[in-house]
Amino acid sequence: MEANGLGSQGFPELKNDTFLRAAWGEDTDYTPVWCMRQAGRYLPEFRETRAAQDFFSTCRSPEACFCLLALGMEVTMVPGKGPSFPEPLREERDLERLRDPATVTSELSYVFQAITLTRQQLAGRVPLIGFAGAPWTLMTYMIEGGGSSTMAQAKRWLYQKPQASHQLLRILTDALVPYLVGQVAAGAQALQLFESHAGHLGPQLFSKFALPYIRDVAKRVKARLQEAGLAPVPMIIFAKDGHFALEELAHAGYEVVGLDWTVAPKKARERVGKTVTLQGNLDPCALYASKEEIGRLVQQMLDDFGSQRYIANLGHGLYPDMDPEHVGAFVDAVHRHSRLLRQN
Repeated sequence: MEANGLGSQGFPELKNDTFLRAAWGEDTDYTPVWCMRQAGRYLPEFRETRAAQDFFSTCRSPEACFCLLALGMEVTMVPGKGPSFPEPLREERDLERLRDPATVTSELSYVFQAITLTRQQLAGRVPLIGFAGAPWTLMTYMIEGGGSSTMAQAKRWLYQKPQASHQLLRILTDALVPYLVGQVAAGAQALQLFESHAGHLGPQLFSKFALPYIRDVAKRVKARLQEAGLAPVPMIIFAKDGHFALEELAHAGYEVVGLDWTVAPKKARERVGKTVTLQGNLDPCALYASKEEIGRLVQQMLDDFGSQRYIANLGHGLYPDMDPEHVGAFVDAVHRHSRLLRQN
């Protein structure tokens, strides 16, 4: 796989492809690491900037907002809660008010422009990761009107309106595919699909209403990239609390499977084998510990995952009150210990 970062848009040459090589399953000199959740959640400098510009508040949950905005859903941002949908879907006939998924790329041109600008500004220092919410997770926002502790209204649809549920999930899949392909065309060098609400589904509902669409997204994105003459990019599936479907996710067409902190690394590796790269999974709250303790926890995590086919990450996103210096201690510990591991 070519990973030199040179493209028709004249992107700067990629100077650090360790993350991409690990995602593809190639050997690396150290374990790459990145953290989920946008800088606006915890970096003081970014939060000050965002306070003066409402646009940045929208960017706090783009995996929920962008695709649904393109489909015609009204979205507002509620401070402390995230995206809210004033007119959620309630009945099957509400699906008729959604826009044609084929219009997504034209509706979201500003997203692609931002990706291209970001790729240019990165100057090849690190790869750029694109992402989106998975169909079931997006469906929950559309029906619940925002976040929910039970997803009872969305799950009611699965039980009472299974045909309409599949229709909605197909619409969302049809919107996601061009959206993700558009991100790659704009400069994204990897893609992560977030099934953030996998844990609200048991094995049966997940297999019926989430997994088929997760698989379809990967299959169709890869086919569309090839058709468009674009180089393939590694794809990551992160299904939070979806430990019951680990084997299925490992065979869903993604190069990387992300794990939350409730999964034991050694057991995960035993279950999925060496066919995929694993990503994760330090408890985000571990960053509240001392820097020394963070170092010890990272060492144990890396020992358990092994030195190859692995990308270090937290088991979920960063929280707003986390100390950037402790995030730095996490990253430094991954780099330091993973180099030592490879010397043994």
